Amino acid sequence: MDEITAYHEAGHALMALLLGERVQSISIEPDWDDGPRRSGEVQIAFTTSDSSRDTIVRSIQIALAGPVAEMIHSGEPFHPGSVEEWSADWSAAWDAAAAILPQEISRLRFLEQSTVQIYRLLRDDKHWAALAAIVDHLLAHETLESDEVHEIVRYWMR
Repeated sequence: MDEITAYHEAGHALMALLLGERVQSISIEPDWDDGPRRSGEVQIAFTTSDSSRDTIVRSIQIALAGPVAEMIHSGEPFHPGSVEEWSADWSAAWDAAAAILPQEISRLRFLEQSTVQIYRLLRDDKHWAALAAIVDHLLAHETLESDEVHEIVRYWMR
């Protein structure tokens, strides 16, 4: 289970980095605060907090990247809206997309197209190697802080 969680969280983190956001930390053993029970967590410091289309699209891409990383790792091309474990990610993407696509059919098409684009991006050898490096470190240390994450991917992001 930790390996699957590591791929999922690394997907979120790598997408955030690819989009120019700053990853504050990643954990496959998050603190059990008063929030919902979860097996992993990525904390991201977004460079902007506005409601522009670009910001919304980035948040959607980051939300969908965790499920996509799991799909690639497992070799199973699931729909991210059909897997219970990904419901929070799908809901986050769905809700964010509502601000730019109020019609549900358009929103669904957009999220599905985004999923395919993220799949292609993360499957790129360089990106998949960076993601796998994050996973290896997560499995060894369970939690990575910002500087560690950025150092891990620096080699692959040249």
